[in-house]
Amino acid sequence: MRLVYATRKSLLALAQCRAVIARLRAIHPHVEWVEEQVVTSGDKIQDRPLADIGGKGLFVKEIEERLLDGRAQIAVHSIKDVPGVIPEGLAIVCVPAREDPRDALVAPRHASLAALPPGATVGTSSLRRLVALKNARPDLNVVPMRGNVDTRLRKVDAGEVDAIVLANAGLIRLGLGARVTELLAPEVSLPAVGQGALGIEAHEGDEATRALLAPLHDPVTGICVATERGVMIAVEGDCRTPIAAHAIRTAEGALHLRAFIANPDGTHCRTTERTIPWPSSESEAAGVGRDVGHHLLAQIS
Repeated sequence: MRLVYATRKSLLALAQCRAVIARLRAIHPHVEWVEEQVVTSGDKIQDRPLADIGGKGLFVKEIEERLLDGRAQIAVHSIKDVPGVIPEGLAIVCVPAREDPRDALVAPRHASLAALPPGATVGTSSLRRLVALKNARPDLNVVPMRGNVDTRLRKVDAGEVDAIVLANAGLIRLGLGARVTELLAPEVSLPAVGQGALGIEAHEGDEATRALLAPLHDPVTGICVATERGVMIAVEGDCRTPIAAHAIRTAEGALHLRAFIANPDGTHCRTTERTIPWPSSESEAAGVGRDVGHHLLAQIS
């Protein structure tokens, strides 16, 4: 059996995709796993903020085209790059166990957010992070910074900015966890929808492929991600909307969700939390997320 998997060509995308495929190879040694590297529109356009060029869906569009036309059977994505609406006929059929979802500060000369001097420059590609940083430290100069992880690290090392904020999961997957100088608590910077989680996309009705992937699916992560994506779908969130949602399974076995939204210009921030019994399915979890998203929208004055 031959199975083609599609992935972006960035170092992070390759690292996380190949880690998933290595696990699948160990489980299914009879399958020939073939890599198809794709340069997406989001990778090609690096000189403008994502919000100006069409949003994070640009990191998956060309990959999904390969699934739809049969050039690939599966694709491994960072869930936070996957839009709420997936092309008809495709689905996220497997969500492996999540890595640390928190945001990470890399500030080589100052170490922590609190220690940054007044007016310090912080680079980020995310409106969500910009709003969080400005709420925590209104005095900071937060500037747009795109590019891969290595590029951003080089810029902070060279002193072009005083600090950068990245997803801790990505740094861990690249073996760069030691570069983190402070992990930002969710109370300071609530993670993006699906941050730290991967999703494997395939044809919705491809039961043979779904069965191959099933051993990697983590039910707890699947429920949490479905809840968070429900929030995003309800508010029709994209890169033009600062939105965050973080769901966890509590020690008591309940689902706890914290969600945040603001206007595109960062004003009128709304936050809400909800704790409910653990959902029986991802469909139920998504419904909980949608309810919370609608509650956030209802707070608009």
